[in-house]
Amino acid sequence: MRPLPYDPGLALAHLRSNDPVLAQLTVEIGDFGLEFREDQTPFEALMRSIVFQQLSGHAATSILNRVLGLYGNDFPAPGALLETPDGELRSCGLSRSKIRAVKDLASKVAQNLLPTPDDIETMQDDEIVNAFSKVRGIGPWTVEMMLIFNLGRPDVLPVTDLGVRRGYSVAYQSDELPTFKQLREYGEIWKPYRSVASWYLWQAASPDFRSDTN
Repeated sequence: MRPLPYDPGLALAHLRSNDPVLAQLTVEIGDFGLEFREDQTPFEALMRSIVFQQLSGHAATSILNRVLGLYGNDFPAPGALLETPDGELRSCGLSRSKIRAVKDLASKVAQNLLPTPDDIETMQDDEIVNAFSKVRGIGPWTVEMMLIFNLGRPDVLPVTDLGVRRGYSVAYQSDELPTFKQLREYGEIWKPYRSVASWYLWQAASPDFRSDTN
C-alpha cells in the first residue's frame, strides 16, 4: 500500500509541540493508524460515501457489497451505473434518494463536469470541496472525508463531524460539544496537520477509549 503523502512522524511532532492536551491524547491512543484508501477514484470514494450516509457501518457495507455484486464485485464505471435500472439498485437496499444521488454523481463524472484526478492534484482543499458539493446528496463533510481518507490531504478539520466534536469534549474535558466556530478557531494551532488531529479526536470519541479512561 502506498504511504501517505505526508510524514505522520513530523505531524505528531508538530501537534505535540503545539498542544499539550493533544500530545497526551496521542500518547494514550498510540500510533497513528489512519486507513488510507488511495486505491479508490473520487467517483468510487464518493459513491461509497453516499451509500454509507446515515447508516451503521455493517448495514452500509452489506448494501454496498450487494450493489458492487451487480458489476462483478467492483465499482462500476459511471456509464454502467447510469444504465442500471433503479429497481435493481433498490433491490440491493439503496433508497430512492441515494439512487438519485449516485446517478447524479455518475452523470456529472460522465459529462466531465467534475474535477479529474489530474485536476485534483493542483487544487486546494476548499476548491475540491466546492466542486464536488455540487453533486446531489454530497455536502462539505462528505468531500472532507474523501480529502482525508482517499486523497491523503494533511490539513482537513471537519468541524461539523460529531465524532470529532465529541472527541474534543473528551480530550479537553468539556461538558459541552464545541461549536463549529470554536473548533475551527482552536484548530488553528494544529495547522498544517489538522487531519491527524481529527483522527486522534475520532479515537477519543470511541466508546472503547472512554471506558479505558474512566
